[in-house]
Amino acid sequence: MLAVGADRQHGGNDGYDDDPDVHYSWDDTVANARTVAVGDRIVLWDKEAVIGASLIEEIETGHAEKILYRCPYCGKANIKRRKRDSPAFRCHPCADTFDVAATRVERVETFRSRHDANWIDLGRCLEGETLRNLCASPKSQLSMRLLRWDAFAEALQRAGRGRGAIFLEEASSWAQSRQGGHRHARVRVRVGQRGFRERLLAALGPVCAFTGPGPAAVLEAAHLYSYAAVGQHHDDGGLLLRRDVHRLFDQGDIAVDPRTMTISLRDELARYPGYAPLQGQPLATKLDRGHIGWIEKHWTQHRPDSPSATAATTA
Repeated sequence: MLAVGADRQHGGNDGYDDDPDVHYSWDDTVANARTVAVGDRIVLWDKEAVIGASLIEEIETGHAEKILYRCPYCGKANIKRRKRDSPAFRCHPCADTFDVAATRVERVETFRSRHDANWIDLGRCLEGETLRNLCASPKSQLSMRLLRWDAFAEALQRAGRGRGAIFLEEASSWAQSRQGGHRHARVRVRVGQRGFRERLLAALGPVCAFTGPGPAAVLEAAHLYSYAAVGQHHDDGGLLLRRDVHRLFDQGDIAVDPRTMTISLRDELARYPGYAPLQGQPLATKLDRGHIGWIEKHWTQHRPDSPSATAATTA
């Protein structure tokens, strides 16, 4: 998968919102759009070198209006913006150049992989040309292309990164056995997620609400409610959480008891020394009335048999 943000153009469009170690975005105008599946191992690069590899945990799908650009002379979509030269565009099929492209709006199906839980930073250990030659079709120019995994694993071994490939291969086998096949999670695409996180960082500082201060790079903007159901970013409904804690919070394995406003762990999670000390601790972030309301709903959803959830439901 080619991840270069807005510079990743396909068919004369504005590119894609990529955050390589968290998610990868594409739509149904991209070749191989529907061949990518939950449980697949993926490798991301930026044309110059490999960035990292991971395992797809889920694929969010939705719909959006997309502006497509065309050559005004031949009508083809294979045009590129030129960074320095003028006119601004060049059409590869007919070789014409122009400043203003023809446009049309098309409704597309959007896809976004979530893959941060198993992300392995490969430290640019393989150059782009090496990675191209490890593809099933080395001369392909597609943004998403099939990789010869065995050959890739051998290249990582030579580069001293072989353990990463072994881990992802084992994780993929485990995921397939647990899922019984591939599936897509159909939820709302989280438009504005980056801005939501930036606002939380500005307001709360680089602090995981459950574990305390930490590097901003490992903190995510966590919704205290189901974004898929609400479809909006409420600043009083979000907290910064460390990536692993965020995932456990979404699953209800970590929650906040609204009676005491302290952290509550499920019994199976309390067995792990990295999480056990959190049990019964107050949050590291000061909550306002809005946060508390969402936390009560989260508790009721994930701990419906608890006394406080029963009281909230009755009230």
